[in-house]
Amino acid sequence: DLVGEWFETELLQASIAARGIFGTSLGPTSAGSTAVLLLRAALDANPAGGAEFPRGGMGSVARAMAAATTEAGAEIRTGAEVAGISIRDGSVMGLALSSGEEIAAKLVVSSADPRRTFLRLVDPVHLDPDFLVKMQNYRCLGTVAKVNLALAGLPPFTAIEAVAGAAQGEALAERTRAALGGRIHIGPEVDYLERAFDASKYGEFSPHPVLDVAIPSLTDPSLAPAGQQVMSINAQFAPFKLKSGDWNCQRDALGDAVVKTLAEYAPGLPGLILHRQVITPLDLEETYALTGGHIYHGELALDQLFTMRPLLGWARYRTPVQRLYLCGSGTHPGSGLTGASGRNAAREILKDWKKFKKH
Repeated sequence: DLVGEWFETELLQASIAARGIFGTSLGPTSAGSTAVLLLRAALDANPAGGAEFPRGGMGSVARAMAAATTEAGAEIRTGAEVAGISIRDGSVMGLALSSGEEIAAKLVVSSADPRRTFLRLVDPVHLDPDFLVKMQNYRCLGTVAKVNLALAGLPPFTAIEAVAGAAQGEALAERTRAALGGRIHIGPEVDYLERAFDASKYGEFSPHPVLDVAIPSLTDPSLAPAGQQVMSINAQFAPFKLKSGDWNCQRDALGDAVVKTLAEYAPGLPGLILHRQVITPLDLEETYALTGGHIYHGELALDQLFTMRPLLGWARYRTPVQRLYLCGSGTHPGSGLTGASGRNAAREILKDWKKFKKH
């Protein structure tokens, strides 16, 4: 209703409406989708949904953070799986690793999702039963899959003809790079988005998914060999729980549906594919420790946003366990790689740290 009231063009309506459902279990006509759209617009320097890619790929963001952390005197340990959070008398004492090692700590800050933090890393004996029940009801089932493609060249999108006009040679190449160097949205109508959502309600992935596509190698050639490209595709809807079979059996079928859908707009795409990687919601849970395969650490819905993220009464990064904090996307404002949740959590931790030092 919102996009229909403000915009006349169906393509523009669908492109903007898609931002209100991305990463959620919502369709464009679902209650709460407008709130998600406004939240994402408020968090984005380009509310209409521009695209920004870090040079060197997303891994460069993690490397930059690691460098800053190390420079500040911190020690980073990888391959050190946390088995549990040690608690005594209602207060954090440190961490227990799967190796059996115990690390003492004056406070613990978890960027894991809320369900993983409290239902897997904290012994329930330390939690109030009411809080525990509410956390068990915290909705965290993902609907987004990811497909990565290594391509022998740039796929020929039919829409480029309208953008390029009569341009030839280098002028044509420049216009093509400019047009394909940002976000590529596949979901031409609001009804298309709703139909894609319908499939997930019945435990099926959409045969015609909504696609959010990027070709980051166009703006950062270091990501691919000369003349080749890499393509990153977020596909929705792909429910964590399937009605029939499992994701290990349905992985290739999902990848085929994504490529087939995209090939309707870039007919030569299938012949350019050198390698394909399909990351299902199950992979997001098992490989990347995202409970339920939810990319935002929990459903973006009115009862799990703002002062209720993750739970009512616990939206300021503190938890029922003294000196245990949350700082990930499962806290306000959540949604994407904004850094806002971590920054807000750091501010609250520093306030409390001053109190801790006095005692």
